[in-house]
Amino acid sequence: MSQTQDKPVRGQAQSVRQLARRAALDAQAKIREQRVAREKRLSARGVEVMVALGERDELVRRYEQRAGEALLAMTSAEGLSVDEAIQWCGEGLSRREVARLCALADSDGSTASDEDRAD
Repeated sequence: MSQTQDKPVRGQAQSVRQLARRAALDAQAKIREQRVAREKRLSARGVEVMVALGERDELVRRYEQRAGEALLAMTSAEGLSVDEAIQWCGEGLSRREVARLCALADSDGSTASDEDRAD
């Protein structure tokens, strides 16, 4: 056998290189597609998290406003002192929390009607 028969023909070598290059580029394209799909999923999940937290914060604000309105009614309309209102509410409520809740209710305007609280 001669050495020329062992060497691939020039056209065959180019063809092998082209096939290998195409296979590598296809693999890289597939990886890029997977990355793009993952980034889309992560982006959607990030938005989902922030929307859920925003909704939670809005609900907490509404409930705290209702609590503040009730405390304002106890102290203003019923004439209780803050300490007396705290006694009526039970343990776990501090003067600082009462002040914060009343300020929240007061900053949102006049007290809401019963229909507004039904939300």
